[in-house]
Amino acid sequence: MTDEAITEPEIEFRSDVTVEIVRASASDSDVLFAARVSTMGEQTLESAAAGTEASARDRGLINYLMRDRHGSPFEHNSMTFYVQAPIFVFREFMRHRIASYNEESGRYRELRPVFYVPAPDRRLVQVGKPGAYEFLEGTPEQAAIVDETTREASVHAFRAYQRMLDAGVAREVARIVLPLNIYSSMYVTMNARSLMNFLSLRTKVEGTHFPSFPQREIEMCAEKMEAIWRELMPLTHAAFNANGRVAP
Repeated sequence: MTDEAITEPEIEFRSDVTVEIVRASASDSDVLFAARVSTMGEQTLESAAAGTEASARDRGLINYLMRDRHGSPFEHNSMTFYVQAPIFVFREFMRHRIASYNEESGRYRELRPVFYVPAPDRRLVQVGKPGAYEFLEGTPEQAAIVDETTREASVHAFRAYQRMLDAGVAREVARIVLPLNIYSSMYVTMNARSLMNFLSLRTKVEGTHFPSFPQREIEMCAEKMEAIWRELMPLTHAAFNANGRVAP
């Protein structure tokens, strides 16, 4: 065994994503004081400063705002998430120009050898047409070739990356051989209105007014973000669902 083999970083494979809340200033009461300034003016300042929690009696106002798509009261809050996911997921994330992003840089740090490989229950066969895709279970043979080929390609690519780094090649050049399934990390900050827009497009839920057909890996992120948001703003989340999961 050569010295190079001994010092080679251990390559890790994952089939999940990480989503954590870093900081949040978001509650149902934020929606209420923002909406009531329309009719109460400066009288809402006290409740806004106090951050009074919304009660069940406020459900009607929040539902009205959601139903009639009065969206701006849902913008007076903020959530910052930390996300770890493969790079191909981030490319889909950043199609949403309603959030602020800061991602780790392959120019400034050596990327870690952590790669995504689909879990055995990941559906592999796509049928249908654009806008109405359906994904079906793959065969055991298909699952095996996806797993084996993904692992082989990832290992080969990372060794090529490491070889260039060891030769003194700049990180920004060496990274060009890395595949889209390598993990990256980022902070993403958005308000509830933006998050509802994201969820309406990146989750597939029965009963939505406008069905969506997201790639499963970004849906995994969206589901975790929604679970966090549901705890922060339960009345807003309930109104979102009750009105067909349409962003106001």
